[in-house]
Amino acid sequence: MVTGPGNSQRLEGGSPLLEVSELVVHHGQLRALDGVSLRVFPGEVYAIIGANGAGKSTLLRTISGLHRPSAGSVLFDGQDMTRLRPERRATAGIVMVPEGRRLFGSLSVEENLQVGTAYARQGPWTIEQVYEMFGWMRERRGQRAAQLSGGEQQAVAIGRALVANPRMLLLDELSLGLAPVVVQRIYGMLPQILATGLTVLLVEQDVSQALRVASHIHCLLEGKTTLEGRPADVTADLVEAAYFGLAGATPGSRAGEGGGP
Repeated sequence: MVTGPGNSQRLEGGSPLLEVSELVVHHGQLRALDGVSLRVFPGEVYAIIGANGAGKSTLLRTISGLHRPSAGSVLFDGQDMTRLRPERRATAGIVMVPEGRRLFGSLSVEENLQVGTAYARQGPWTIEQVYEMFGWMRERRGQRAAQLSGGEQQAVAIGRALVANPRMLLLDELSLGLAPVVVQRIYGMLPQILATGLTVLLVEQDVSQALRVASHIHCLLEGKTTLEGRPADVTADLVEAAYFGLAGATPGSRAGEGGGP
């Protein structure tokens, strides 16, 4: 399991980097999120799990500013971000790798990376550093993104986010549509990313993958929290009940002592 300094800070009563309180989000008449709260501490890998339609991507998009909540708040490093535009959140340090990569297919690899520098903060990540981490990328920097494989496109999307020098990296469905060996290779980069001081909030439909990499998990079902806690404190039966809404899962239940706010 990938761990970071956030575990000790959480246990010692440190302040959260991200605090989401009673978030309500509508898509038309549909209530996509219903009173969701969470706290993410510096250095954590915080995983949001749940089935299709659970509200996972809506949560990340709301935190990044792409959706406007009907109620609730989003605080980042103690500052209220609830009504700020996405670019203001990016310059504050919240950057997302969206589901489906969303690269500019007609642009080259390097041009796509340059897009990530538009609202970049000062920090350790440069395009050159991304080339160092993804060894294949330098030689193919002039290739159009549309010509890359799915895994290569995902790597470019991660690189594009990193060159913005985020404090918190939001990863939406990294494994979607990728071969297992490619997924393992991409998740294998997490320790190197965390070593630069980043905090990661990820959405993952693959529960086993989330449990392997996360220091904290949070399960959503139909827009509501059904379980949160440390992977070491939850059983397979408890996760299954929370994921599918089976008997035995209590909405908002917490596992162990580190179970959130």
